[in-house]
Amino acid sequence: MTTKAELTSQYILEIVAPIFNKNGYAATSLSDVTSATGLTKGAIYGNFKNKEDLAIASFKFTVKNMMKRIADHLSNSDSPIKKLFLITDFYRNYYDYSKELGGCPIINIGVDANNQNTLLLQRVRQVIERIQDQVATLIEDGIDAGEISSEINAMHFAKRLDTMIQGAIFMTYTMDDDFYLQDTMDMIDNVINTELKI
Repeated sequence: MTTKAELTSQYILEIVAPIFNKNGYAATSLSDVTSATGLTKGAIYGNFKNKEDLAIASFKFTVKNMMKRIADHLSNSDSPIKKLFLITDFYRNYYDYSKELGGCPIINIGVDANNQNTLLLQRVRQVIERIQDQVATLIEDGIDAGEISSEINAMHFAKRLDTMIQGAIFMTYTMDDDFYLQDTMDMIDNVINTELKI
């Protein structure tokens, strides 16, 4: 059974995670948190040690929800090669979805934390490494299943794919133009078809 403290923490994260994601660590004040949640400073710090702890928990909360959404989308196929196409399919709708989060958490928090908060930056790097590891595993599964060329370096391609996606997200947000995501997903699909697929 969920405790009252756990419910309060969950409520705080649901409200505050998009604020941290949109405004960044330094620009999010405790008064932003208390006014958004309607809770006192004591209630916030009764659930989180300090602002940094709350920022890290907020990032983890946002990423966990995002990763679940991707995993649910990938569950539409058992085929490794089809799962790669499902990744690009997911990111075709990412601009609208991520606006609900206050933007892309990996880019927003990564850039913000790179200059201000080492612990938060470590968390972002861990998420990026986890995503790249999962894509590399998917490619290795595809090689084992005879769907993907054994000439492919799985981790090299995973890093390349992630770089292209993150760059497209950055440009889409910066220019407020979904063309960058759509065009890059078309390009990745083409690479999957021409370089990976057997």
